[in-house]
Amino acid sequence: MDKQKNFDALLKAIAGRKTEKMYQNDFFLTWEKTEDELKAVWEVADALRNLRERNISTRVFDSGLGISLFRDNSTRTRFSFASACNLLGLEVSDLDEKKSQVAHGETVRETANMISFMADIIGIRDDMYIGKGNKYMHEVADSVAQGYKDGVLEQRPTLVNLQCDIDHPTQCMADALHVIHEMGGIENLKGKKLAMSWAYSPSYGKPLSVPQGVIGLFTRLGMEVVLAHPEGYDVMGDVVEVAKKNAQQSGGSFRLTHDMKDAFRDADIVYPKSWAPFAAMEERTELYGRGDQKGIDELEQRLLKQNAAHKDWACTEEMMKLTKNGKALYLHCLPADISGVSCEEGEVDASVFDRYRDPLYKEASFKPYVIASMILLEKFRDPAKLLRELEKRGQRRQFEA
Repeated sequence: MDKQKNFDALLKAIAGRKTEKMYQNDFFLTWEKTEDELKAVWEVADALRNLRERNISTRVFDSGLGISLFRDNSTRTRFSFASACNLLGLEVSDLDEKKSQVAHGETVRETANMISFMADIIGIRDDMYIGKGNKYMHEVADSVAQGYKDGVLEQRPTLVNLQCDIDHPTQCMADALHVIHEMGGIENLKGKKLAMSWAYSPSYGKPLSVPQGVIGLFTRLGMEVVLAHPEGYDVMGDVVEVAKKNAQQSGGSFRLTHDMKDAFRDADIVYPKSWAPFAAMEERTELYGRGDQKGIDELEQRLLKQNAAHKDWACTEEMMKLTKNGKALYLHCLPADISGVSCEEGEVDASVFDRYRDPLYKEASFKPYVIASMILLEKFRDPAKLLRELEKRGQRRQFEA
């Protein structure tokens, strides 16, 4: 299908989606969104990419800010958010809390309103502490909604979750769009087996939001989702229940296993990724809350020792041979712990990673468009009409003499 026919088909699909509730709303967790809303995010993302590939500008804002707040280190998500804002015509301003009045006791409500006078979107990454990140995002969203209602703000900034303690929606939605393209359409995902597996890492404290986000999203697509981890590396029980419910409703399946080989056997897609045990993350949150640095250091050493007992949980060539025809699609949010490259022993063999390097980079390339799609759906009531008008306007993104 050529780009014009593909664009027309996307707009027809988008026009048929019920996305009214996304308008002037926020994006926190994928399982809070309807099936139509999720599909619209993917379709709008593809439509935006289509326009850019045809050198058509997608700037729908003449001015305005996208505010980013990263409470954890980031490369892909940080630049994906900046790229998404720029794609739509917004400038990005990063809130560095160390340089703000937050350190002097400024409240969340005050900070949220002070940074939002000309802001259209706020993107937050707050994934380090259980029970804190998603709660903080809601407090920010509630604060700016009240500021708009009270006439303090001229517009109501909406929020995109760039990763919290529960979910990583922009990552998992980008992962899913990559899989949709690789499998030739969303309808081809039904019945496919996805192994979301813990993998060894020589570091500790990796967030739970990626595995939780994956099982919370892919179970909605009629897939056979398997969550694999050593005993004691549980994720949030509430998210496991979400995954079970989703699988029942979609006609797929969801199960837990403590055997990585069981998860990989005949899998169409594998996602080996390290994470910290839920109980340990709860303990760390409590220790940070008390300012107990000695306790934090002791916990780190205990968890590193615990990880080291499971070095056999790695995505090796032998493990990949167990997958469907030995050619499962390998996914990772990056950066991966690559054995012999970024660490002595890690999540994945260098030979496996090298073989999938280009597909992994393509996987990451969907994230700016997914974030831009979320923003567009939150800020505009009729996305199909807007995208058609952008095409008709035909403003060149890059000048051609």
